[in-house]
Amino acid sequence: MGVEMAASRLLRPFFGDSILVWANIIGLILIYLTLGYAAGGRWADRDPRAVTLYRLVAVAGFTLGILPYLARPFLHLAIPALQRFDAGLGFTSFVGTLVLFSAPVTLLGCVSPFAIRLCTRAVASAGATAGTLYALSTFGSILGVFVTVFVLFEWLGTRATFVAFSLALLVSAVAGIVREWGITRALKYLVLLAIILLLAALDSSGVIKTTPGLVAEIESPYHYIQVVDDAGGWRLLTVNEGEAYQSAYHPERVLTNSIWDLFLLAPYFATSEPPRSLLVIGLAAGTTARQYTLLYGAIPIDGVELDPAIIAVGQEYFAMTQPNLRAIADDGRNFVQTRAAQYDVIVIDAYRQPYIPFHLTTVEFFRATRARLTARGVVAVNAAHTPTDYRLVDALAATLRAVFPGVYLIPHPNNANTLIVATLEPTHLDDVRARLARVTEPHVQAVAEQALPTIRVATATAPIFTDDRAPVEHLIHDIILRYALGR
Repeated sequence: MGVEMAASRLLRPFFGDSILVWANIIGLILIYLTLGYAAGGRWADRDPRAVTLYRLVAVAGFTLGILPYLARPFLHLAIPALQRFDAGLGFTSFVGTLVLFSAPVTLLGCVSPFAIRLCTRAVASAGATAGTLYALSTFGSILGVFVTVFVLFEWLGTRATFVAFSLALLVSAVAGIVREWGITRALKYLVLLAIILLLAALDSSGVIKTTPGLVAEIESPYHYIQVVDDAGGWRLLTVNEGEAYQSAYHPERVLTNSIWDLFLLAPYFATSEPPRSLLVIGLAAGTTARQYTLLYGAIPIDGVELDPAIIAVGQEYFAMTQPNLRAIADDGRNFVQTRAAQYDVIVIDAYRQPYIPFHLTTVEFFRATRARLTARGVVAVNAAHTPTDYRLVDALAATLRAVFPGVYLIPHPNNANTLIVATLEPTHLDDVRARLARVTEPHVQAVAEQALPTIRVATATAPIFTDDRAPVEHLIHDIILRYALGR
């Protein structure tokens, strides 16, 4: 289980942390364990010696220790694959990495049946022996989950966690081999131990994922985070895959020429007055909160971000220090349902790139947000798409239409994002256009002029996502795959 947790961490900077990634990790590790259980039982019957088990564990430990270093070339194939949406190269890098787990996990799977064979002294006690060892194995799995996630990742990082597992296995195995065979015959296994120690000593634990302009990288319990400076003077926040940005900051500019700018138009879908309060679900490093503060004044803003580390990054690297902003580390839905106030505008921009948490896309969630709106309230949702595939936009719009009387679409010129705006009260497109045409603040006016020709009423009626059925990740995965294949 510790290896399984570490596998997800190894893959996260390149492939994210979606349920699809987890399904592949869990599924393949179960396949490897199945093979190990079958092979280990037969192996134990053929050669029921403790030294054989120790040798098996030593080889498992060695292959586990070199795994993160062997995985590097496969993982770095993922960077151009993601940049070019190259499905073949992405599949090769993903599967290639997971195949590397086959040797250590299969060998570790051999341990339980081997141990049962060695410990069983009589048929009459076979059940008790097997039960005791399975209980011990399960207890070890429990430790593998909690110690790995809450201690090793925090203290050591990902690669060193693999090394720690490797050293624990090698040291115990070599000690057993020395006891059974003596120091001379154990020397070659001591060499394996020395190789892992040498790799660990030579590993600088440098940059996990090379990115031009890298300022900082942080591994949190939730995300792999990078802060990057580009050639135009923008500071960018990227999470997990790193081919999209969750925040952008330039000390001398307000508008970003990206989806964040469109959020500034949301209040005018319900009223001609500027907003009096704002809730941002998916605060990230505070781009939307900063824009609202600069253009609408120091209105009360609640910004909800799941990962406290991202909040800290925003405060340290993105000047997210507005006194009117209350940054809250919480799940967006939990906050809305338990302690949110009333807001004129609720912004939902909670991508865990490239996926949206499914529980932030459902009828039940949008009903909860509706209950947190003032009389002139609006909800604005960022939805991604390809130049030809708007299925996610349509699904979110259809779901919002099941809750709100007025739903509008504003495609961004980047051909990758559309802003969906839902109003608490019934509205008309002509009134929305008239209000936006009367905006006088120069920055908002510039955004409005760009958006006015493309604003339209949402008409999609299906699918409607619910808590019971919201296949968001499968839909997004299919959109990405079709785009990569040029369909």
